[in-house]
Amino acid sequence: MKKLHILAAASAALWLAGCALPRPPASVAAPTPPQWYAPLPHNGTIADLSQWWRQVGDPLLAELVDAAQALSPSVASARSRIEQARASRVAAGAALLPSLDGTASANRSNTQLGLAQAASTAQVGLQAGWEIDLFGANRAAVDAAQARFEGDQAGWHEARVSVAAETVNSYVALRTCGQQLAVALNDAASRAETARLTGISAGAGFTAPADAALARGSAAEGAARAKQQRALCDVELKALVALTGMAEPLLRQKVVAAPMIVAQDAMLSVASLPAQVLAQRPDVYRAEREVAAASAEVGAARADRYPRLQLSGTVGAGRIRVGGVDTDLNTWSIGPLAMTLPLFDGGRRAANVDAAQVRYEEAATLYAANVRQAVREVEQALVNLDSARGRDQDTRVAAEGYRTAFNATEVRYRNGLASLVELEDTRRTALASETALVALQRERIAAWVALYRAVGGGWSRPEEGAATAQR
Repeated sequence: MKKLHILAAASAALWLAGCALPRPPASVAAPTPPQWYAPLPHNGTIADLSQWWRQVGDPLLAELVDAAQALSPSVASARSRIEQARASRVAAGAALLPSLDGTASANRSNTQLGLAQAASTAQVGLQAGWEIDLFGANRAAVDAAQARFEGDQAGWHEARVSVAAETVNSYVALRTCGQQLAVALNDAASRAETARLTGISAGAGFTAPADAALARGSAAEGAARAKQQRALCDVELKALVALTGMAEPLLRQKVVAAPMIVAQDAMLSVASLPAQVLAQRPDVYRAEREVAAASAEVGAARADRYPRLQLSGTVGAGRIRVGGVDTDLNTWSIGPLAMTLPLFDGGRRAANVDAAQVRYEEAATLYAANVRQAVREVEQALVNLDSARGRDQDTRVAAEGYRTAFNATEVRYRNGLASLVELEDTRRTALASETALVALQRERIAAWVALYRAVGGGWSRPEEGAATAQR
């Protein structure tokens, strides 16, 4: 009969365990625009977006990205957060299961006062305990841990995307700097030749000394600009060395042998609906899972204000030896079934509920802000990309025209039909146009990199990835 009573009490406890307290919504709505208002790139592809940098035709770039991701502290931290979240999830799930501990003891003592007989006692046993989750506190803790684990997994991909984008930008900056250095060296050589010829002419009395001084000053300015540009390239190279861990002499050799990256008109594809793009953003998903975790924590804090039920039991096997006689002592027990009822805690549990609710509201606000920021980043990347693409042809025509004008003016100057001031004016204009053309190429690639990062870098939600693998 006693066993029936205990089983009935345990059954009632199991029934109560389904009475979880209500929580705030695990997901909140964040308004998104019905369409993109910036022009979308056409004829791009979304395939292998996670390896986008391999599509530019430069094996060195892919090697550098792999090296940077392997050494990045942010990727390592993201990986560590995943492991911590996995451990927290296991610990939270263990609270839903019974605990089982083994015990063993042995002792020798005098069993009767004044007698020489001694007793040897040995005992082994199992102790079980189970907190019955009456109002869903432990289940809410599991849900919060699971949500954070999923968010941290997305955060790992976000870290890898950030490192890839940073590496590509650094590499493109280095290659662009090399192009700018070539322009500066050609300009310096041209200025030096002009100064040499002007000095000869001034020495023969055909050119005014002021023109010779102007030519020398222009040559010095060109040489100084080339030296400054070379220093900037060295700075960019050292930054890439620190980012990738590659030896500087080896990196210099590989950069010289690597092909030049050329921005293409179609490198990525962007979904026409903003909601589809935002579903591919790991940071948005992570903020979404943080809302779910905060919701679960509100449920756990509310459940902490209600009674807790503990069930325990033991099983033991022992033996006593007194005076050469062995006696078995086998025991077992179920219980007690103990309930803890919070009566007075000075408002601590109520304050915990309020704090959890505020954290939930903060998470919901941050999620909405994250969505708005994601929309902004995609729109800005699209605008910059379209602007750079639209200016490409005009910038090329301008550079070619100014270079042609400078060459013609230089011929006229050497034949005595143009002044040195006119020559220097056209030189500065041609230099500025060539510099702008190189900078525009970097801007176009940077816009593609920004778009790659803004659309999520090829990440997909876990349920979407599972469905794709199943198909």
